[in-house]
Amino acid sequence: MPADQMTVKVNEENSSVEKGVTVSALRDRFKPDADVLVVNGFPAAPDTALKPEDEVVLIRRGETPKADELEALMVARHTPGVHARMKSAVVGVAGLGGLGSAVAISLARMGIGTLILADFDIVEPSNLNRQNYFIEHIGMPKTEAMTQILFQINPYIRVEPHTVVLTRENIPDIFKSATVVVECFDGAEAKAMIIETVADTLPEAFAVGASGLAGYGDSNGIQTRRLGKKIFIVGDLVMAAQPGRGLMAPRVGIAANHQANVVVSLLMDTEAVVEQIPDMLA
Repeated sequence: MPADQMTVKVNEENSSVEKGVTVSALRDRFKPDADVLVVNGFPAAPDTALKPEDEVVLIRRGETPKADELEALMVARHTPGVHARMKSAVVGVAGLGGLGSAVAISLARMGIGTLILADFDIVEPSNLNRQNYFIEHIGMPKTEAMTQILFQINPYIRVEPHTVVLTRENIPDIFKSATVVVECFDGAEAKAMIIETVADTLPEAFAVGASGLAGYGDSNGIQTRRLGKKIFIVGDLVMAAQPGRGLMAPRVGIAANHQANVVVSLLMDTEAVVEQIPDMLA
């Protein structure tokens, strides 16, 4: 490299530029319409002089990044190996209430390549106490509302919405391509049916369920447990919803992200997850 040149990273791509170049000059060269200038993670003034190995992100406020640009930014945060696993994965989310809406959003932020969403319900005002929807979604099918939200986060993932009542008969077809199916329903009977059906009809898939996450209080009581090698249950297994101890956003959110974390962990290193999480049946 010539003595008067240096390397900086522009939107995650290495570029050779003249030493002492300002961020505004870089903007004019690479993205003239950018109106947000970020250097090493912080907003920068246009006349900021750059140093070797600085990282610059040039953004046009409100613009959807191009697919390769967004992917480069995600790869930088997750590292290439992690992102590649996430991009190739297919994950099913059964139920889009307090658990499922949070699980789906976390997985979309991870860049899961295909999300299969299933729910029969619509968004109601009472859902807003814990579910990841907004006033504008009231009255919409949850599958439609969540698809809309996920595309606002990452427009380049694939979403397969199914506005149906899940049954023993349709679960095998709906989730047939999923590596992991996340159970996110409220009722004990529906929860058991989904877990049992996945275990019986999709023997290669993992199931991640939840039980005991109502109310408030001890966050550390929510844990992940294993049933055999294919079924994982998140929660304290005790705290069911009842008067004065309903389903509340903080604890439901903790459980949902436990579930999402199990999904990511299984996609990255299945054997390690099975070894680390104790089997309740042992």
